[in-house]
Amino acid sequence: MGETAGSSVQNEPRGQDFEQVLGQSDARLARFEDRPPGLIAALQHGLHGNPTLVPVIVLVVAIAVFGLIAGGKFFSPFNLTLILQQVSIIGILAAAQSLIVLTAGIDLSVAAIMVLMSVIAGNLAVFMGVPTVLALLVAFAGGSAAGLMNGFFVTKVKLPPFITTLGTWSIFFALNLWLSGAQSIRSQDIDRNAPLLKFWGEGFAFFGARVTYGSLLMIAVFLVLWYLLNRTAWGRHVYAVGDDREAAELAGIQADRVLLSVYGLSGFVCAIAAWASIGRVGSISPQSFYEGNLQSITAVVVGGISLFGGRGSILGALFGALIVGVFQSGLRLANVDVLWQVFAIGWLIILAVAIDQWIRKVSR
Repeated sequence: MGETAGSSVQNEPRGQDFEQVLGQSDARLARFEDRPPGLIAALQHGLHGNPTLVPVIVLVVAIAVFGLIAGGKFFSPFNLTLILQQVSIIGILAAAQSLIVLTAGIDLSVAAIMVLMSVIAGNLAVFMGVPTVLALLVAFAGGSAAGLMNGFFVTKVKLPPFITTLGTWSIFFALNLWLSGAQSIRSQDIDRNAPLLKFWGEGFAFFGARVTYGSLLMIAVFLVLWYLLNRTAWGRHVYAVGDDREAAELAGIQADRVLLSVYGLSGFVCAIAAWASIGRVGSISPQSFYEGNLQSITAVVVGGISLFGGRGSILGALFGALIVGVFQSGLRLANVDVLWQVFAIGWLIILAVAIDQWIRKVSR
């Protein structure tokens, strides 16, 4: 017994032996940590840190592919500027949608707010004789109020954003029909009484094509929102609340106030889209842009903004809108049936969400 105990004591590592064992473990750990990640893992980490790279790469590839398929028609100045015109309204709506999605919410009412504000501005300026500038200011205030209404139900009543905006979508759509009497405001009436409403539909010649002011407005909206989200304390708070609301509140951020400001700003952007939509269409219809909500979400998802909030760049939504526009234009020039264009966009959405899920695994 004594010999066994003594031998066991003698076999135990002591002093220098412990240091040698620990040193060997540290060396093995260091060798493990220094092992370079694989190509796929490196790509995954790179995209996690720069989520906007995904839509940029997809956009470049799509342009190259459809350029090869459609030839010179696709790269003509007319077609390229036409794509910008076609995505301008959905792009602005996607900017408004991005603000909500970054806070881990979703807004199904952005298009309804836009159309309601266009109906309000049109009725005030065209039929009631209100100065156009004042009518537009009322629309901007109304859009902000509609957004704040959504924000109130989300922050104070604690309703899920999806349910809240699904309900307000019906409310705003019904108000559209009631205020307009389900009748459109004709282009001739706008030209005669309030031509300023169609300002964003005007443009200038550019290498044989026509660039509308509405296209430039879309880009300006994205740039302003990018600055607010990336260069101000408010923008950092938006990302913090979207990433982890409880942690943000523990850090002293007033999450409800941030969310209210986000919903209010989103509604204001929808009102900007309302003014731009009048110029784009040339008339005001209470039933226009019926699929605008889903199209704005499509642009956001394809643009690499995570539906779980807190990750992505708002510029991604701009690239997402352009990707959808490029796909639609390229497939149309390739004489693909409209049915299969919708089919392709559906797969594009699924692929974008799958890539987002794959990138998110880095942070788990």
